[in-house]
Amino acid sequence: MNDAAPSALGFDFGTTNSVVAATQGDSAELIMLNAPEGKDAVFRSALCFWEDGDARVALGAEAGPWAIREYLDFPQGSRFIQSFKSVAASASFEHATIFERRLRFEDLGQLFLRKLAARSGGRLGGKASRIIVGRPVEFAGSRPDEAIARQRYDLMFAPLGAEIHYVYEPLGAAFSYASRITDPATILVADFGGGTSDFSVVRIEAPGAPRRCTPLGHAGVGIAGDRFDARIIDNLVMPLLGKGGCYRSFDKILDIPGGYFTDFADWSKLALMRNRRTLAELEKLRRAALDPAAIGRMIAVIDQELGYQLYDAVGQLKRALSASDQAHFHFAGAGLAIEADVTRDEFEAWIASDVARIEVAADRALAAAGIEARDVDRVFLTGGTSLTPRIRRLFADRFGEDRIASGGELTSIAHGLALIGQQEDLTAWAV
Repeated sequence: MNDAAPSALGFDFGTTNSVVAATQGDSAELIMLNAPEGKDAVFRSALCFWEDGDARVALGAEAGPWAIREYLDFPQGSRFIQSFKSVAASASFEHATIFERRLRFEDLGQLFLRKLAARSGGRLGGKASRIIVGRPVEFAGSRPDEAIARQRYDLMFAPLGAEIHYVYEPLGAAFSYASRITDPATILVADFGGGTSDFSVVRIEAPGAPRRCTPLGHAGVGIAGDRFDARIIDNLVMPLLGKGGCYRSFDKILDIPGGYFTDFADWSKLALMRNRRTLAELEKLRRAALDPAAIGRMIAVIDQELGYQLYDAVGQLKRALSASDQAHFHFAGAGLAIEADVTRDEFEAWIASDVARIEVAADRALAAAGIEARDVDRVFLTGGTSLTPRIRRLFADRFGEDRIASGGELTSIAHGLALIGQQEDLTAWAV
């Protein structure tokens, strides 16, 4: 692909991981990206910054697995940011303060794209005629603002200088799945990422039909893997950091504000808590708290930039619970040591309310398509969180295990988006 630019690129910019696929002729293939341990199609949606001389003038930065490596080599002198896609639709997010620099969402996004392209071995150097960018059906956040998200995405992807279209992420997965089957089918695509769970109902016709795929209905909810992570943190970590505690204000005993704990459990916000204002507020709270040591531990985790280690410990627990009925949680750092055995039943109880909301969103997609569960021939599960046993069981119980399909959990969206880019008329797909 060095000799000729691809006719279309499919770009799955994910909360946890990002993947790019390209078309050349009638096929689509994943673009392999350089990583510290070899090539990989999956590029972590993360950034690491460090001071490079005067931070007001220039910052050193890396992205993806290279960002993780830089952070692990020099954690105290770094700022590690992950899941920043989660703030795309947040009106309250104006900028991230990195050392002395203020970076808007689009600044972070453009930097991420430049670093990703630099690791493509020149395969993203040419100009594609079309770029198909995936977007969630509903963005993450308590009150997501579609207009703000669209504006930020436009600014983020504008430097690519190509014809850019946005397509719901589960539609990309549907197109990828359609390339694997030959029989007509009505499918429900359920895409579970880090920030959102998205659903599309699509009618797939046999190969050679004038229109192979027809979207019928969509729905989404801003709940997925990162929310499950927050439940683990809330149950295993927060009790040692002061949540539920009180502080003294003059002659009154008041509850500690919950906002600090909400931000701490959100990967997109945890790293951003390491700023002078927030740390000063927490230090003032520590001095007034009835249990000052607990708030001190929270300050230490933030100030010592241990968010990635905490993320890694939570991820290891989730993966272990996907494979067995019980697993061990371990996290140590900043004067904090947590050892806990967790059963799958306990974890599923923690996420029960989230799973219920996910099910409601799936029902909304069926209602939007004007069909019922019995009309669905296949349920295609994709996205990393689809590997959670409770998620798979939700759909197996509803539709039957024989109707569940999966595969390419981390790559199907980008692959399908690139294939959509080959279509002459994108009206039925672009939003």
